[in-house]
Amino acid sequence: MAGRERVVRMSVELPLWRALTAYRVLTMLYAVLLFASAYRRFPHPGVAVGYLAVLAVWTLATLPRVANAASCTKRFLGADLGVAVAGILLTPLADTHERIAAGGPTLPTIWTAGAVLAFALKGGWRWAAVASTVVAVANIVVHQGDPTRDTLHNVLLVWVASVAIGYVVEVARASEATLARALEIEAATRERERLARDIHDGVLQVLAMVQRRGAELGGEAAEIGRMAGEQEVALRTLVSSGLVPPSRVSSTPAHGALVAAVEVDEAGGAEGDGAGELDLRTLLAPHAGSRVSFAEPGAPVLLAVPAAKELAAAVGAALDNVRKHAGEGARAWILVEDWGDEVIVTVRDDGPGIPAGRLDQAAGEGRLGVAQSIRGRLRDLGGTAELVSVPGQGTEVELKVPRNGAGR
Repeated sequence: MAGRERVVRMSVELPLWRALTAYRVLTMLYAVLLFASAYRRFPHPGVAVGYLAVLAVWTLATLPRVANAASCTKRFLGADLGVAVAGILLTPLADTHERIAAGGPTLPTIWTAGAVLAFALKGGWRWAAVASTVVAVANIVVHQGDPTRDTLHNVLLVWVASVAIGYVVEVARASEATLARALEIEAATRERERLARDIHDGVLQVLAMVQRRGAELGGEAAEIGRMAGEQEVALRTLVSSGLVPPSRVSSTPAHGALVAAVEVDEAGGAEGDGAGELDLRTLLAPHAGSRVSFAEPGAPVLLAVPAAKELAAAVGAALDNVRKHAGEGARAWILVEDWGDEVIVTVRDDGPGIPAGRLDQAAGEGRLGVAQSIRGRLRDLGGTAELVSVPGQGTEVELKVPRNGAGR
């Protein structure tokens, strides 16, 4: 995977804040037009004109405040609710008692619901319940304790809607936090697996070789081999438990395996992963020797540079397993096939095969040769790694990389 991997987080609240902004403007215009249509029925229209002018200026001036949760402060919410309640309480000074008692609209009309919804988006259902209760009390006071059925219906509707929206916002925030945490864990796991593969290809194999050679030489070399074996076990434990920090690690070729040196940066990218394509044959050809046969197509097998390097590293890990577990005298065959939409590399040996359950046991012991260096690499490339082994008949590893996902 070339370049830096970023986790993009999209808030589900942002569309709600945008909708609230539009709602406030539209309902302010509705309140002005409703008053203009019944202007002659108001005994004191000056009060209504003054309030609606303040409401219009307040609505337009505070649009940035309701653009997101960060801008919508508690102080603003209190002032906004105060403007709504003031309009409700000023209604008896501008309109007649008869129209109010008959269920006539207040001066801000449904604009007050926008003030309550701002509480819901900012603080959840509890804040919404408090704000809608304040609005309900103001409406009851205006109707002198005897509100009409329509007024009660409107108050109840605002209360239920605001509480429901506040609850949905709280659930959405919890879901976003859970999703963000899951994405962070996934990214950390991928980074740990990448580092584990590099460590396995280099450091762990070198330590294992030092341990074996030290035991063969004896003397002080045996003590050095024993210490190397202890460090190998400790390092395997760190890698398998995820305690390896995301630092720079360079893989080192072991036992003649061709492994591309990759420096992993803090973002999980790779230095040297340039754009373009690379012929896979040039990476696998150095493996050929007296005991390794290499069969390739006549035409170049082009893959994205990161994918070609990772696939070559997986082949190298498979050959390392042949040398370690099948013995120095075992023969191996590498077959490269280009099917257009996918590339298949098969590594086969004539060793004793793998006993049943051995791979699961090795993974449990922290040995990452097959689990990470082979299967993990192919999984990150969007491909698969199939391993078939029959005791006494050797082992075959089939690596498939689709071209449409090989650049990931």
